Amino acid sequence: MSAQDNAAVLAGFLDYLRIEKGLARLSIAAYTTDISQFAEFLSRHKRTLLTARRNDVREFLQQLFSCQVDGRSVGRKLSALRHLYRYLLLDKRIEHDPTLNIESPRQWKVLPKSLAQDEIQATLAAPTALQARRGGKDASAIASRDRAMLELLYAGALRVTELVNAKLADLKLESGYMLVRGKGDKERIVPLGKPAQDALSQYLSTGRPALALATSSKPAGDTNTAASGNSALLFVARGGRKLTRQRVWQMVGTASAASGRHASPHMLRHSCATHMVENGADLRTVQTILGHADISTTQVYTHLALDRLRTVYQKHHPRAKAR
Repeated sequence: MSAQDNAAVLAGFLDYLRIEKGLARLSIAAYTTDISQFAEFLSRHKRTLLTARRNDVREFLQQLFSCQVDGRSVGRKLSALRHLYRYLLLDKRIEHDPTLNIESPRQWKVLPKSLAQDEIQATLAAPTALQARRGGKDASAIASRDRAMLELLYAGALRVTELVNAKLADLKLESGYMLVRGKGDKERIVPLGKPAQDALSQYLSTGRPALALATSSKPAGDTNTAASGNSALLFVARGGRKLTRQRVWQMVGTASAASGRHASPHMLRHSCATHMVENGADLRTVQTILGHADISTTQVYTHLALDRLRTVYQKHHPRAKAR
């Protein structure tokens, strides 16, 4: 009976996420995995999702850590449970939220990996340097596209999916911003600095037209199988086809090798947020640019501001300087 209860609760919650919250398929799949794992844990303790206690949540988190699950994954699972029980509380299915007053695991608040500013510069410059080695008639167009994508990933903190699905109409180059459609089809405005604007302008004037007309053979992973309807996309592969997420990951990995690091597109997103906070940006601004629904997600970057404050204090306060 408990398994049926859990299945019914989960089904109702997923419908809520899909219909009322408008979450994407991948996000819903992540919620399903995390909550199902907790439900299995509860079944071994003769409890259901509706009868879980605060101690059950704590023991579940401790078990995850004992199984060497990394802190960020544990934090994500706790966040999923918070959303579930907030929904059940509002729906009056439960009287008490078992996740209330449970602090996020300390490991979850470790800052995501990012590149140093000199490493970013080397990564952004890599496509131009790689152009000569790549060769071929489309080398210049590909280098122009890759440089524009790197600049946009770093300037606007875009996710890979947001990048490959970006439309030409979303880019307001003359006004210096871009409309980004994020998780759950939520829209946000992302400002663009001059380097990103220049790289995008060059790509649009020379690189994109050349790639749209290219008819050479398609490299593995470079394109999608279907080209119909993709002419509206901002970034295209040869023949105007849609770029795959895998191709973008490969491109970022190759470009970042110039810095001596192996980076992912998400590291460029984290680098954008990290460098903004390091330079004094407030969390609300960073939250808006990243497209975080909850400020608590952005607070992972707060210790950067504290580190910077401590460094400045130690450097300038007469009672903090080492003798």
